[in-house]
Amino acid sequence: MRGVKAVGIVGCGAMGAGIAQVVALAGYSTVVREPNEKLLTAGMARIQEGLDKAVEKGKLDAAGREEALNHLTGTVSLRGMRVCQLIIEALPEDLELKKESLQKLDALCHRATVFASNTSSFSITELAASTTRPGQVIGLHFFNPAPVMQLVEIVTTPLVSLETVKLAQEFVASLPKTPILAKDRCGFVVNRLLIPYLFDTIQSLENGLASTEEIDQGMRLGCGHPMGPLALCDLIGLDVLLHIGEVMFGEYRETRFAPPPLLRRMVTAGWLGKKAGRGFYEYRGQVPRPGFLDLRGE
Repeated sequence: MRGVKAVGIVGCGAMGAGIAQVVALAGYSTVVREPNEKLLTAGMARIQEGLDKAVEKGKLDAAGREEALNHLTGTVSLRGMRVCQLIIEALPEDLELKKESLQKLDALCHRATVFASNTSSFSITELAASTTRPGQVIGLHFFNPAPVMQLVEIVTTPLVSLETVKLAQEFVASLPKTPILAKDRCGFVVNRLLIPYLFDTIQSLENGLASTEEIDQGMRLGCGHPMGPLALCDLIGLDVLLHIGEVMFGEYRETRFAPPPLLRRMVTAGWLGKKAGRGFYEYRGQVPRPGFLDLRGE
């Protein structure tokens, strides 16, 4: 894309690694940053694993994998981001951590560098206002898993410049992903609509409307959804859903955004979904099976 040759990814967890994979495959010089060598090694291994899976599934050939890897560089220093024209923050959902990182980058990077945040719940306006370049801060909300999901929400603020918006649109289209513009409202477009749906599903399950499998099968076959809502909760991560719900309820004070009691109990029990091996389903065998009923309070 015109004007952007190198892209920085700050944070290489599940989302950061997925975004880095997408960006490197699009041909950009990609700099990934974690604060220490242990985390960086783990993050780079996630990217390697993602590329290997793409080859195994026939979505990428070996030459394409090697080319993507050649575009990747890892660093433990934020100074390594100085070569980048666009930097995407993909840190955990901790507002102060995100602000601190952007402020440090603000002091280090060229004045023309654009900052983007992958946050799913925090105010982009607040993040932008914490820097000296609010016109060059925008939201780029990728969806998990980033290499598969085609949508990216571009979140605009009252402070952002039209030039930055255009740059973001061109960048997303070059990945290639499909961008949609959203105003800076908590939850943006997708989570504002999705979270109440998922929470209502959890409440319906807790109230005994139907079983886990029946609810998911009903939404798959009755509405044409590719995945049932409870399986989707497990994929997203129940702790992530709880956090997003708490942020959104704090913003809007509407009961539809309030996390259900069952969700809180499951997170407390450590049943965080697929990543923990257990959520609304158990993932210890070849086929997921329901495995949470003793937490419904019956």
